[in-house]
Amino acid sequence: MAPSPYVAPVASSTAVFRDDIFKGKVLFCTGGGSGIGKGMTETVMRHGASAVIIGRNLERLTAASQELSQKTGEVCIPAQADVRKPESLRDAVKKAIERFGRIDFVICGAAGNFLAPISGLSENAFRTVIEIDTIGTYNTVKATLPHIRASKGSYIHISATLHYQGTPYQAHVSSAKAAVDALSRVIAMEEGPHGVRSNVLAPGYTMGTEGLSKLYPKGKNPNDDEKMARPLGRYTEIQDVANATVFLFSDAALYITGQIIPIDGSVVGSSLVPYPQAVLDPASVQKMLKGKL
Repeated sequence: MAPSPYVAPVASSTAVFRDDIFKGKVLFCTGGGSGIGKGMTETVMRHGASAVIIGRNLERLTAASQELSQKTGEVCIPAQADVRKPESLRDAVKKAIERFGRIDFVICGAAGNFLAPISGLSENAFRTVIEIDTIGTYNTVKATLPHIRASKGSYIHISATLHYQGTPYQAHVSSAKAAVDALSRVIAMEEGPHGVRSNVLAPGYTMGTEGLSKLYPKGKNPNDDEKMARPLGRYTEIQDVANATVFLFSDAALYITGQIIPIDGSVVGSSLVPYPQAVLDPASVQKMLKGKL
């Protein structure tokens, strides 16, 4: 299939939704200090929400929270926590409640990933990704659930498209994210009667993230890769994921729960190869992995 001559524009949710739809609401986001989580947080804040971003590096979190506050005119505070440690998450929730009195939205976005063939993937490395992605999601839900029940709020769990079709060198994260998908659907079933919704967003390979940058030489634009045909002519952008976040948290999605929504331009389930050519080239992968396994 030839590369698409059409390139989908990157829209802004502020062109569709009022900028005050989340006024008085509070977002709790793990992994909100960088990448997709930070972009989602910024966009939700641009619609009036306050936010608490959670991560292990307090210096990075503090800088990110100040930047988000300045950009949006809303309040964002940092809360240092390790999603693998339930007590630290409970402390972060306590900080959020002491400052804002409520939590309405939760983004479970903390994640860990790297390239590794299963033959070179240690038991500890596999376990670490499961602990961050899967157990970290569970811990976040457990820590926030009483407050999400009280506000009849909503969860968004960040998954990936890797496990919908087999992806080389991604056994660990594919396993972890498949579990996140399953967990979200159980939450939707059990907590629906309490007014709580739970959905999954599964971004494809996303521009401006550390993961995609590792697959391409510095200065190369992945969208220029003619070997990667895509129906909408480009890779996922962080703003694409953020726009879907605004929709799912908004009243427009009050009857949407238990869903897994790929944000990948219709690569999942198609006949197209769902990963960059670099992933298919063992020599390229070994060069990237040298000294890191």
